Amino acid sequence: MLQKKILVIFPERRATRIAIYRNTEPMFLKTIKHAEEDLSRFIHIPDQTAYRRDAILAELKRNDFDIRKVEIIMARSGLVKPLKSGIYRVNTKMVEDLKVGIMGVHETNLGGLIAFDIAAMIGKSAFMADPVVVDELSDLARITGHPLFVRKSIFHALSHKYFARKYAKSINRQYEDLNLIVCHVGLGGISIGAHQQGMVVDVNQAFDGGGPFSITRTGTLPVGQLISLCFSGKYSENEIREMVNSKGGYSAYLGTDSISQINAMIAEGNKEALMISEACAYQVSKEISSHYATLEGEVDAIILTGNIFNSELFLENVKKRIGKLATLALYPTVNDLEAHAWNALRVIKGEVEVIEYE
Repeated sequence: MLQKKILVIFPERRATRIAIYRNTEPMFLKTIKHAEEDLSRFIHIPDQTAYRRDAILAELKRNDFDIRKVEIIMARSGLVKPLKSGIYRVNTKMVEDLKVGIMGVHETNLGGLIAFDIAAMIGKSAFMADPVVVDELSDLARITGHPLFVRKSIFHALSHKYFARKYAKSINRQYEDLNLIVCHVGLGGISIGAHQQGMVVDVNQAFDGGGPFSITRTGTLPVGQLISLCFSGKYSENEIREMVNSKGGYSAYLGTDSISQINAMIAEGNKEALMISEACAYQVSKEISSHYATLEGEVDAIILTGNIFNSELFLENVKKRIGKLATLALYPTVNDLEAHAWNALRVIKGEVEVIEYE
């Protein structure tokens, strides 16, 4: 098979990760850090597009890599409109929706914007695989408790689908033939979904309030108290959204969002840090267990993904609660860059039909 070079663009809040793969073999990995004073110059997140694009091009040039040798560009998925699972071409319509924030504004939106720019420069195409807004919810899962509110599907679809397919391959089965519960514990958020024969029929809304709390997100909050806080006059709407999205969870309780610092606190016997870790594992276990009911007890495996499962303490606190429900498959990592390269290779080999975003 021909060796094709793939560029992966993965923007984060204060950094942009890039990778060059030869098929699925990594050739170059780099995290470009952005100073807060540089980012503060931009009023809106999409305004950072040219700044981050130029930083990527400069970094590749410094490392003597010819951008024109790239065959395909993969972008971290952003908040586009709800879509079915698949690989989408980043086109002008998608760029418009990423700029206006049709489903919300987040650093992830920059992935498609930057990739589209670079692709246009070199005459190639940019793609987005399994965006965070993949929506396969069942009708029952959409009901909330009031007709003014409808549950939305925003979760780590790329990671869910990647590890679910990886697990299926490991047991010589097809993903579409299995019932799985996939738990992704990331640095930003936690999403736990019920995969029923290739469809994520129920999953917590991991972006701005839903499911377990994480390192920086609150997850589900007591509704009455939240309403009172919103009308207390002490906080603006933006401040409350920030509290929920990026200043909640471990960071709110312990004053840090550094995993190494949190682990050090636990190792040193900090009782509050230990309690918060146990509470997170407790909430994760409850969310996993709820999907045993979603799948009517027909569960082929529970897949646990995320670096946090390298912690024996956290892992054991989850296993003791859900270990008897089904077979456990452990993938204690988050490998979004590899997942993007794997999806790019599927496009190159013609194994998947690219979908045009409309």
